[in-house]
Amino acid sequence: MSYNTTRPVTREVLMPSHKSSLARAPSPVTVSVTPASGDMASQTSYTVSTDSKSDGVTSDQKYDSKGLLPERETWVNKLDFLLACIGFSVGLGNVWRFPYLCYKNGGGAFLLPYLICVVIGGVPLFFIEVAVGQFMSLSGIHAWKICPILQGIGWATTSVVFFVNCYYNIILTWALYYFFASFTFDLPWDSCDNYWNTENCATTFYFAGNKSNPLNKTLSDPTTEFWERKVLSISKGIDTPGVVKWDLLLCLLLSWILVYFCIWKGVKSSGKVVYFTATSPYLLLTILLIRTSLLDGAKEGIIFYIWPDFTSLSNMQVWIDAGTQIFYSYGIALGGLTALGSFNKFHHNSYRDSVIFACTNSGTSIFAGFTIFAVLGFMAKQQNVLVGEVAESGPGLAFIAYPKAVSQMPAAPFWSAIFFFMIILLGLDSQFVAVEGFVTAFIDVFPSLRRGSRRECFVAFTCFIKFLIGISMITEGGMYVFQLFDYYAGSRIILLVGFFECVAIAWIYGIDRFYDNLEMMFGFRINPFMKFCWMFASPLFCLVIFILSTINYSELTYRRTLEIYKYPGWALVIGWMLAVVSILWIPITSVYKIFQYRWKGKPLWELLQPEGLKPHQLRPQDIGEETREVYSQKVYDSHELPVSPTM
Repeated sequence: MSYNTTRPVTREVLMPSHKSSLARAPSPVTVSVTPASGDMASQTSYTVSTDSKSDGVTSDQKYDSKGLLPERETWVNKLDFLLACIGFSVGLGNVWRFPYLCYKNGGGAFLLPYLICVVIGGVPLFFIEVAVGQFMSLSGIHAWKICPILQGIGWATTSVVFFVNCYYNIILTWALYYFFASFTFDLPWDSCDNYWNTENCATTFYFAGNKSNPLNKTLSDPTTEFWERKVLSISKGIDTPGVVKWDLLLCLLLSWILVYFCIWKGVKSSGKVVYFTATSPYLLLTILLIRTSLLDGAKEGIIFYIWPDFTSLSNMQVWIDAGTQIFYSYGIALGGLTALGSFNKFHHNSYRDSVIFACTNSGTSIFAGFTIFAVLGFMAKQQNVLVGEVAESGPGLAFIAYPKAVSQMPAAPFWSAIFFFMIILLGLDSQFVAVEGFVTAFIDVFPSLRRGSRRECFVAFTCFIKFLIGISMITEGGMYVFQLFDYYAGSRIILLVGFFECVAIAWIYGIDRFYDNLEMMFGFRINPFMKFCWMFASPLFCLVIFILSTINYSELTYRRTLEIYKYPGWALVIGWMLAVVSILWIPITSVYKIFQYRWKGKPLWELLQPEGLKPHQLRPQDIGEETREVYSQKVYDSHELPVSPTM
C-alpha cells in the first residue's frame, strides 16, 4: 500500500515544545497523511499515541506485512539498567587482570595513571555509548544511523562482540569444570597420585643437588599438571588439534544453555537475572577476603600489592596498560552498552548512572586486588619465595595460582567451590549481556524477529552457532585457538572503534547538537567537561594508546611448563584477519553509503545528517522550513507512514 499527502488522514505525533529545548514533555502536533487508494472504505487507520509509560514519548510502533509488530522492550525499573551495566562490565578482567597490572606497574602508584584514564577515557566513552543507544532507542548497527557516514561503527562492534562471545564462554567452561571438580573430599589437583601426573610431579621440593652431583631434573607441581594434562590435555601446538574433550564439551554446552535462558525472553528475563549475578560476586568476594586475610602471609601480599613505586610512572608501558585496562573492564566498543542504553526510557538519567558505574567498576577492581594478593601472600609464605614469583594474571591466576593456594587451606574444597562459583557469576552476566547486545543489534535490523517465538528461535540459533565455533577451543589444541581469539579479536582494535565513536558524535553529528539532545533527555545541561573529553581528550586517548600498543606489539606465544610455544606464521595471519575484519566494517560501510546515496540521487552532505530520527528526537531548530523536507524523508523507516511535521 502506498501513501501520499494529498488528502488528510490525521494522526498525532509528538514534537518538542518551542518554549525551551529544556522541555522534558514534548507537545503534541497533528500531521496529515492519506492513502493513495481511492476506496476510502478500505482505508486502514494508523494511530501513534502518547505512551504514558515512556515519559511522554511516542511508542516505537512498526509494521510489517502481517501488521503491527510488538513494541520494543524497556527496562521494568531504573535499577535493572544499572545492574545490567555492572554485570556486563565488572567481570573477570577486574579480578584476574587489574591486580596483576597494579603489582607489575608500581603497586599503588599505578592508580594514578589508571584513574586519569578512567576520567578522560572510561567514563566519557561509557556514557557516549549508553547515551547514543538511549537517544536512538536502537542498539548496535542501527543506533549509529545517528551518523550515516560512520554507521560501520555498529557493524564493527557487532563483529567484535561476535568473536568475543565465541571464546569468552570457554572461560565459563573451565570454571564450571573446576567448580564440579571441587565437590570432593580431596581436591584432584592436590596430589601427584593421579593417572595424569608425570614422574616429575612434586607437591614439595627440597633441593638435594650440589656442584659435584647436580640435580638435572625439572619438577612440576600437581596444580599445573591438572590444568595442562587433565583439563586441557594440551597438545604440542595449534597445528595438532587432537580430539574434542568430552567433559569440557558438556561444560561448554551447559554454559551456553545458561546464557540462553538468561536472555531468551529479552530484558524481561535478563533484567531479573542480573539482580543475582551482578550482586552475588560482591558477597562472595567479601567472604573470600575475610577468610584469606586471616592466612599467614596475607599481610605481606597486600602490602606488596599497594606499595607505591612512583619511578614506574616514567615507563610508557604503565600508561598503555592503564589505558587498555579501561577498555577491558568497562566493556567499551563491544556494542553491549549501546544495547543496554537502548532499553532505557527516553528521559532516564543515564548520566548519573555512568558516574555510579565508574565508581563501582573501578572500586571493584581495587577491592578484588586485596583478595587476590592476600592469597598470593599466603602462597608465597608457604613456598618461602617472594610474592612477585607467584603473581600471575589471566587464566594462570584463576586456574593455577589460586587453586594451588586454596589446596593448602583448611576446608579446601569448600573455598574452591566458592571461588569458582564467583568466577562463573562474573563471567556469566558479562557473557549473556554481550550476547544480548549481538542479538538486539540484528532484531533492530529485522524487527519482525520480535513477533511470536521468533526471538527465542533466533537467540537459540545464535547460541548454537557460537557453541559450534567454541568446540574448536576445547580440543587438545584448543588452548592455542583460545589464545589466538583473545589476543587479536578483542584487543587493540576496539581502541580504534572508540576513536571513531568520538569522531562521529563530536565532530560529525555535532557536539552542541548532542548536548542539546542530552538536555532534552535529562532536563538539565551536563557538565561541559564531557564536551572537552568527547572532542579532544577521549579520541586522543584512544589513538595514542592504539599507536603505542601497536609499536610495542610482540608476536603471540604460549608459555607451557617446559618451553615457550611460538605460533606458526599461518596462525598469526588468521589472528590478524580476526582483528582487521572488525575494523574494516567502518570504511566498507562508508563506501557503501556513498554509493547508496548516489544511486538514490541524494546529496552526499546528507551522510553527515542522522537517519531515522523520530519527531521527539528533533530540536525546534531542526524542523525549520529549510530542513523540513529533509527530515520528513528520514523520520520513519520504509515500512512506516511518511510524515511531514507541521507546527
